[in-house]
Amino acid sequence: DRYLARQVGDLSRSKIQALIQDSKILVNEKAVRSSTLINPGDTIQIEYPTPPPKRALPEPIPLDIIYEDDHLIALSKPPGMVVHPAHGQRNGTLVNALLYHADSLSGIGGAFRPGIVHRLDKETSGFMIVAKSDKAHHALANQFSKRQVSKEYHAVIWGHFPKTTGIIEAPLGRHPRDRKSFAVVKAGKESETEYRVMETYEFLSLMSLRPRTGRTHQLRVHMAHIAHPIFGDGVYKGRNRRLGSLDHSQRITAAEYLEMMPRVALHSRSLRFYHPIHKKLMEIVCPWAQDFRRLVECLRSGNNVERKKH
Repeated sequence: DRYLARQVGDLSRSKIQALIQDSKILVNEKAVRSSTLINPGDTIQIEYPTPPPKRALPEPIPLDIIYEDDHLIALSKPPGMVVHPAHGQRNGTLVNALLYHADSLSGIGGAFRPGIVHRLDKETSGFMIVAKSDKAHHALANQFSKRQVSKEYHAVIWGHFPKTTGIIEAPLGRHPRDRKSFAVVKAGKESETEYRVMETYEFLSLMSLRPRTGRTHQLRVHMAHIAHPIFGDGVYKGRNRRLGSLDHSQRITAAEYLEMMPRVALHSRSLRFYHPIHKKLMEIVCPWAQDFRRLVECLRSGNNVERKKH
């Protein structure tokens, strides 16, 4: 690797070592180690990695479109789908699917985020708006920034609430130890979530959550902060950590539900906004994802189901 690092100017030593480990560098048509000595007359072959594309590429991925016109697309994002390409995942995203489906998308978000006005976490299912033009994008983004868009999520959470409605006010910021997650911190940004209990079950509840602010992971962190994490949320204590608080029979049932819902049980249910061009008030409701619906149906079929008026 030292020899190649001196001879090949566009590859660092660490990249050369990685290519050697992947058998992408051969000496006399044989795989080698980083410590292999090079002798006069040896033939060295280097298979350069394919450079990543400079823009997102269209892919024939099916879309669940709820509403579409010349200015926007309203769709249901399935759970497990990343919204836009990023380091580590260049394809299979919502953007790849949109590029295949739409003749034009807003370019404000850049080459890897065309049309994207707002985002959902990978595991979260449900409603999203996509802008087809820069004009529509500007108008929609302005509504989001001014908090004029009313968003409702449905979530299955652990435990029962003493009050059927309430507001969670807790500032959010990066977790002090885990920089990939978020937490309630004193110096964090103002964050508010309105909640309403829809149904209660044996040890879970179905909730309506309305974020008044739009912080990353806001709903997930707020629910965990008040000791009612969203069911299935492995990042914010919503999976196996809760099983210890249940009796033996409940643990068995909960484990079955967790197997049924291998993701966070959070669904973007509806958005109320003004059409970016026609200025007409719109409210679009997104049906539950199949796994979310199945979980709720199983919970409803159990004992002690109490439904609130909603």
